[in-house]
Parts: sequence; structure tokens; C-alpha cells
Amino acid sequence: MAVVKLLGTWFSPYGYRVIWALKLKGILYEYIEEDLLNKSPSLLQYNPIHKQVPVLVHGGKPICESTVILQYIDEIWPQNPLLPADPYDRAAALFWIKFADDKGLLMSKLYRGDGEEQQAAVKEWLEMLEVMEEHALIGVKKFFGGDEINMVDIAFSFVAHWLGILEDVLGLEIFKPHKFPRVSSWIQNFKSSPIIKDNLPDADKMSTFLKRGREMMLTSKSN
Repeated sequence: MAVVKLLGTWFSPYGYRVIWALKLKGILYEYIEEDLLNKSPSLLQYNPIHKQVPVLVHGGKPICESTVILQYIDEIWPQNPLLPADPYDRAAALFWIKFADDKGLLMSKLYRGDGEEQQAAVKEWLEMLEVMEEHALIGVKKFFGGDEINMVDIAFSFVAHWLGILEDVLGLEIFKPHKFPRVSSWIQNFKSSPIIKDNLPDADKMSTFLKRGREMMLTSKSN
């Protein structure tokens, strides 16, 4: 069996996408923690274009970008499929994955923004949550994949865990469960799944890490 390695960072939502997919498939892998301030020769070799994580290495061959990696995993290991078999359902799933990927930039906008920039980012977050509530989650049972987690759930995972951490770091309240009951129910179901629950970055550790990073960033901006 070809050796599977994953290069990632402990705080990145994109790395956890791959971790969950591998665990849902029951695939053993070696995890390699990367320091993005001091990138390893392996990372620079495997991802010379973007020089970012995650990178999946399978049989010595690197695959980059989390969504591309998830699709690769689903094709190589067909057990516990992450995408629907029906062509229309698959196309709909890919649409929402693309939507979630595009909105992932809101994490950085919110974290790095200040004043009007931050207010604009909050507005974009609320608009995205409204789309999830009124469109993406209509007719959804427990997960986007029905009774089982699929790739759409994984794509939206930054809403389930990282948004709450950013709210704590920034002293904001963006997500109000009573305004987004479908999103709230989905978050509870998603984070209650054993594979997700047992493989999440510690919220307190994340908050401390991000608060320190933001303080340094704002100090740098003011200077």
C-alpha cells in the first residue's frame, strides 16, 4: 500500500478538511506539522507554486489545495463516499463546495480588518449565513449528505468551528442561533459527530494564538 502523508498546520481549517476525509475513509496516514514562518524543504518541494498547506503526498506524489485533495481522496478510496453518485446531486454539492471555498476568505477579512473594513466583513458573513439558512440548508436532514457527513459539510466547517473562535478573539457576536436555526442545528450535528469532535483544534489554544497574532498585526499597522 502506498504511503500517505499529510503536511498541515494545527490551526488551519483547510488541513482539518483533509484529516476528516481520511478518517471518514479509514485511511492511515502520517501527519507532518509545518511551520509556515519557516517552511520545510519538503513543503517547498511538494508545493512550489503556493508554498502552502495542506499537501497530501500519496505514493510520493503531492496533491495540493484542500478541495482538490478531497476529490482525489474520494476517487482513490471509494468507501464512505464524500460526494453523491447521482449526477444532479453531485453537481449541486460541487456548487455549494465552490460557494464555501469562495467565502473562506471571509475568515481572513474579519481577522485582519479593523473599523470599516471589519464592519464590511461582518456584513459579508451575515449575508453568507443567510444564504446557508435560506438556500443551502433547505431540505437538509442531519447533514448536507443526509445521514452522513459529505464534502459539503466539510467545506462549510469553518462556519461550524472557526467563526466562533474569531468572534471570541474580536469581541463580536455575528452568529445568533435564533436568527439562523437551520445553521445552528447543522453546526450541532456536525460538531457532535465523533470524527469531527475528536479532531478539532482546541478553541482556547486557538483564541490565544489568534489574539497574539492580531495584536502584533495591529501594532505593525500603527507603526
